[in-house]
Amino acid sequence: MNKKLLLALQKRNKARLAELRARLEKNEVRADDLASVQEEVQTLVNELQDIADTLANMEDGNNGDGSSDGSGDNTSGETGGSGSGDGSGNGEGRDGEPDDEGDNSTGEGENRSAGISTEQRDGIMKQIGQGLSTRGHKSAQTRENEIRSAFANFVVGNITEAEARSLGVEAGNGSVTVPEVIASEIITYAQEENLLRKYGTTVRTKGDVKYPVLVKKAEANVNKKERGSEIPETEIEFDEILLDPAEFDALATVTKKLLKMSGAPVEQIVIDELKKAYVRKETNFMFNGDDVGNENPGALAKKAVAFTPKTAVDLTAADAGQKLYDALIEMKNTPVTEVMKKGRWIINRAALTVVEKMKTADGLPLLRPMTQAEGGIGNMLVGYPVDFTDAANVKDKPDVPVFYFGDFSQFRIQDVIGAMELQKLVEKYAGTNKIGFQIYNLLDGQLVYSPFEPAVYRYEISTKTAGA
Repeated sequence: MNKKLLLALQKRNKARLAELRARLEKNEVRADDLASVQEEVQTLVNELQDIADTLANMEDGNNGDGSSDGSGDNTSGETGGSGSGDGSGNGEGRDGEPDDEGDNSTGEGENRSAGISTEQRDGIMKQIGQGLSTRGHKSAQTRENEIRSAFANFVVGNITEAEARSLGVEAGNGSVTVPEVIASEIITYAQEENLLRKYGTTVRTKGDVKYPVLVKKAEANVNKKERGSEIPETEIEFDEILLDPAEFDALATVTKKLLKMSGAPVEQIVIDELKKAYVRKETNFMFNGDDVGNENPGALAKKAVAFTPKTAVDLTAADAGQKLYDALIEMKNTPVTEVMKKGRWIINRAALTVVEKMKTADGLPLLRPMTQAEGGIGNMLVGYPVDFTDAANVKDKPDVPVFYFGDFSQFRIQDVIGAMELQKLVEKYAGTNKIGFQIYNLLDGQLVYSPFEPAVYRYEISTKTAGA
């Protein structure tokens, strides 16, 4: 529908609402007509909202809503008769007016008995007011683009805090909360780069998250004869693992000259670089947790149970492929059944190179293609999907093959709602004509499991064996 027809329909509907409002103000709506009037008002309000939304999202419809409001309200009094003639489907205006005139001749007592209550009239008047003041809402995509643009422009100083807030960006004291649309983009990027984000379980909350872990099992009893004594008690003990979010930040600086003269989208480049720096730190925290003074006891490398095969694997031996295959079979059969059913492999690049090269004694490769790719993964290792990442490397020893196997959904991640923010540092770098940008977030991630049911096992082939 073109803009002219939409504006005409908007004008007609507002005229009808204005007429109904006038009748309510004059107490000319009877109790018998209340249901039909309410239904008509709601229909008109819904139509007006749809029209306003459509106009707001049309390329040339930026002023359509505002101008139509004025024309609609101004003409409503003059076109009251024609509005009732339109009668949005009920014909109520035409039928009601003669009846009302008749009622007037019967006296005030009958009018009061046939009228509607003040509460009912106020309710309908409120609905009509909403319809007459309808403003269009831009589409979700348009709104997201506006927020993204406002955030980027505030970051590089193109707009003020007040302007940023008016565009839906939470800003104050030099910092700005990263909007959900951009925060979700950063988290999506993190999921692509950080496999623990991809396969782990994320909880978004502002409070601490606690996980009870069974450390002592209850013992059941069996008795073939009739019991003559009390059932012995057995205690169950639980430990508690608390996710305690740590602070993550990344800092980048850009020259003022670049910001003022570059034709490239510097604001987007800054955000992208901060995003990469943040994700690198987050990934290391979850996989290794070895930052001095900020260690993560629940990191995958620390919490996964070490696996040692019955027969040591020498990668330089003639039968290395078969021996490694046997070791991986042992490893994948080590977890309890529930973990094994949900199992998958995460390996580093060195391990990937090993399994791609090696074959079993019957000449079959260790790494086999999946019949159907799963989430970008196209290979199977001893019957389970496998993915690789450099984050699984041993620190300073990227040539050491590392294998993880288990249920990675037991890696629990806490994202603190609304914690991700970006701060612009102007004064700090003013002496060098630079501006600093710092991204900040609160996060914790730990592998959580009971000692009776380890969730992930880790197999590291020693450097000496691998390099021999």
